[in-house]
Amino acid sequence: MKLRVVSALLLAPAVLVVTWFGGWAFAAGAALCSAILLQEWTVIVGATRLRATVALAALGTGAMLLAAALGLVPLAVGLAFAVAALLWVWGQVSGIAAIGWMGTGVLYAGLTGVVLIAFRLGTDGVIMILFLFAVVWSTDIAAYFAGRRIGGPKLWVRVSPKKTWSGALGGLAAALVVGALTAALVGRAPAALWIVSAGILSVFSQAGDLLESALKRHFGVKDSGHLIPGHGGVMDRVDGLTGAGVLGYLVAAAVAGSLADPVGAVIALQGY
Repeated sequence: MKLRVVSALLLAPAVLVVTWFGGWAFAAGAALCSAILLQEWTVIVGATRLRATVALAALGTGAMLLAAALGLVPLAVGLAFAVAALLWVWGQVSGIAAIGWMGTGVLYAGLTGVVLIAFRLGTDGVIMILFLFAVVWSTDIAAYFAGRRIGGPKLWVRVSPKKTWSGALGGLAAALVVGALTAALVGRAPAALWIVSAGILSVFSQAGDLLESALKRHFGVKDSGHLIPGHGGVMDRVDGLTGAGVLGYLVAAAVAGSLADPVGAVIALQGY
């Protein structure tokens, strides 16, 4: 626990400073995050010796992140699915499962960086990114302590034996509080919209956590890496952010009917 706290205290300020400055500094940070995620994914699925596959995944991820940084978000998302589809087909034809898994890894790692960049570039970018961070972090912290203190029925034993329904509901409750506080501080939209959005993002965050747990259990891996003392790998720390960010962005895009600045489009549609 001490290592986890110290690591968080060192990393959080750096993340917040880069978020504040935005621009290419934030894009570079998001790209670094995606690169590490892809590397950890490669190790987990056992694809480290598939050099051509790893090179294609890395080049494709780099191209989509560059497109996102240039404001070409629809192109970035299109590239993500195109590269993933190519790797999936390659895996099927070759009969090498790890190649297909790398296709999923491109979506996981690449879209994480793409949506973070897209949120930051979009309408009220700083507010939206900080709101996303606050929801994910509060969900994670509250779920941990509520689960340990209250205990009770397990959420999904086969995937994550330690997670409980009390933890999940505690995390959701904390996110709703963040939504209410954001509404009070920012305004711009009705409080109900902030609170509902926070609740949805909290659920998506916990889904991202469970997805990573399922992946590690499938491949018999305990931690995604050992880069962050007390936390494991980067994937172990941003799994909730990936779930909330990617799914949240895609839902906003579906509501707005556009991948380009869906938050701004939703705000415009609602007349706020």
